[in-house]
Amino acid sequence: RGGADRSYGVHVAKLAGVPREVLERAEQVLAQLESQRQVPTQPPERPLAARQLDLFSPAGDELVSELSRLQTDELTPLEALNLLSVLSQRARDMKTSQHPGRRTRP
Repeated sequence: RGGADRSYGVHVAKLAGVPREVLERAEQVLAQLESQRQVPTQPPERPLAARQLDLFSPAGDELVSELSRLQTDELTPLEALNLLSVLSQRARDMKTSQHPGRRTRP
């Protein structure tokens, strides 16, 4: 259901040729429903599971920033391997902290 200022169903029913008595009753019911409708001051709080998560966490932004500053052509193969090990461990730690209880591959 989409939101609108008012229902257009009665108008559409009139265009479709619905009998006048039915339209009058529909307008009465609609008026009653609209008079009872309370407008919330805030949208209802969504459950935690329904909230959208950020694509990258602040810690992930830090990791991406660090990777973008690397001068890979200046690293020796051993330095690159050690750095890759450290960064991949940090990424696994971040994933574990975002999804506790979920197992990750080593």
